[in-house]
Amino acid sequence: MPTTTSHSPRCAAPRRRAAALAAALLIPALTATPALADEKKDDKGRPPAQPPARMSTVGGELLGKPGTQVRLGPGAPSLPKELTGRSWLVADAESGEVLAAHNAHWELPPASTLKMLFADTVLPKFPKNRQYKVKPSDLAGMGEGSSLVGVKEDQTYSVRDLWLGVFLRSGNDAVRVLASMNGGIPQTVKDMQAHAEALQAKDTHVVSPDGYDAEGQVSSAYDLTLFARSGLQKADFREYCSTAYAKFPGEMKKDGKRDTFDIMNTNRLLTGASGVTAYKGMAGVKNGSTTNAGNTFTGVAQHDGRKLLVTVMNPENREANEVYKETARLLDWGFEAAGHVKPVGHLVPPPGVADKTGRSSVPGTADSSQASVAGSGGGMWTAVGITLASLAAVAVAGFAVHRRWPLPDRSRRQG
Repeated sequence: MPTTTSHSPRCAAPRRRAAALAAALLIPALTATPALADEKKDDKGRPPAQPPARMSTVGGELLGKPGTQVRLGPGAPSLPKELTGRSWLVADAESGEVLAAHNAHWELPPASTLKMLFADTVLPKFPKNRQYKVKPSDLAGMGEGSSLVGVKEDQTYSVRDLWLGVFLRSGNDAVRVLASMNGGIPQTVKDMQAHAEALQAKDTHVVSPDGYDAEGQVSSAYDLTLFARSGLQKADFREYCSTAYAKFPGEMKKDGKRDTFDIMNTNRLLTGASGVTAYKGMAGVKNGSTTNAGNTFTGVAQHDGRKLLVTVMNPENREANEVYKETARLLDWGFEAAGHVKPVGHLVPPPGVADKTGRSSVPGTADSSQASVAGSGGGMWTAVGITLASLAAVAVAGFAVHRRWPLPDRSRRQG
């Protein structure tokens, strides 16, 4: 039975030596029919203060229950006390097992973590070397106070430049340009919603592709983790989300040469910026912050061959960098607890992909079984590399290089 941890936590295991430069994602699992929440937002568009009593059960019945879900076995550490996120989830990126969760399916504003769905949807459509000249209309309609990378109208950018602007600086201007290339905002929203449904991300309703606060725009810790896991199967997605620093094109000068300026990833667990200690093994994925969403973050990290995904949404503790601190605590717990806890659910695989039992994941089918799909020997492994493109991380950690995914050259690591 699930328990809510209330005892003093064991000290988290020290962060291991290896930095993640490669990973493999096992596509597992189980599906369930969602139970739709009926709670409404307040008159300012903010989510309710408490999670609904009934939430989606995609991935397992326990994930649809409010509160903390964890099944501690012998030798398992207690969850850390210092967790204030309204919703969070810890999952094994390979097996898809959810090790612990808190209000996993609570529909909350996602902020810029929704850009993971945007990238997973749109990124495959355009080659990275394609050039595009920005029109004034491409940048119209951005919300007040939007995060920007510095895209200028009448300037030409490569698709790769624009994606670096999306991932590193969370640039809504870069999102708008890529959405224009994709047929416009309405078409992009439609595409994103369709992709979310194909991934069985039933908690997600897309209104704006950049994650800017919009009435009715919600996702969940469970869905955001699905988006990250799906995106990380794409080489370009891995490259962009793990790039710590890059050069971004500036304006063209009179002599025909073009200025560039430095941009740094806003994922502070990757860069170690703003007083946050870089998390060894961190390899992405995306952070966000808006008025309604608070701070949100999904991260992937590897220690000693194990890969974990953690999502944290809207910590009630408003101290600076709290979302990163809570993510690091959950990663530490997850690496120590793995093998000592029973899963409370699973991340469902993409449609049409069978788990190792031979069952296929098809949207609309129900399976609330809690059976584990952990272990080796299944035919479900999909080899992917998570490229840690951070010279800062390289400086403080040893390499853990998967032999099937060679280390990129120095220029690529710099972005």
